[in-house]
Amino acid sequence: MLHRIRRGARGARVPGLWLLSDPVRLPDPSSRLSGLPRGSAVLLRGAAPEVARRVARLCREKGLVLLVGGDGRAALRLGAGLHVPDRAECRHLLPFLLNRKGKILSGAVHGRVGVARVRRLRAEAALVSPAFPTASHPGAPALGPFRWGALARAAARPAVALGGMTALSARRLPRTRLAGWAAIGAWQGHVSLRPQCLREVALRR
Repeated sequence: MLHRIRRGARGARVPGLWLLSDPVRLPDPSSRLSGLPRGSAVLLRGAAPEVARRVARLCREKGLVLLVGGDGRAALRLGAGLHVPDRAECRHLLPFLLNRKGKILSGAVHGRVGVARVRRLRAEAALVSPAFPTASHPGAPALGPFRWGALARAAARPAVALGGMTALSARRLPRTRLAGWAAIGAWQGHVSLRPQCLREVALRR
């Protein structure tokens, strides 16, 4: 069931469902939080300060796990976890690592560099992407199930799939490697939060 949340390297809980913000596609995810089950993750990427503060408050009220992408000090200010990008700078990583107090650390994995980074940092979760073709990067090559599984195995961390994810596409990924899945557009209208979709995640835990 959904309460079977996997634990990462330091015992931190790794959520099975992740909602990602996006500066273009979803700059303010506040309206989407009401449909998320308790314990789900919200990853803010490039959010304006007032949006970040509002989302942090809502996450506390709703029992959601908040992470901030690429800025350790912003994560500390909000009492959030930190997500380390694979292809962009992560600012103030060391202050976060020294003061995280059990907050989750995740890392993006698009290839070997990301694999090495999440292992070196002992991140609790690896967001392996793009699993399938995605609207965020139209025309970009996707990993597909085989390569996604290989990167997830190499990362040796609970792997969260991102990119073209729905309950249907999640079935194509290796059951033993998939700790959860993340999306931006799939959450619109809470389409992916129908009971059968939640069961897909629960069956893989």
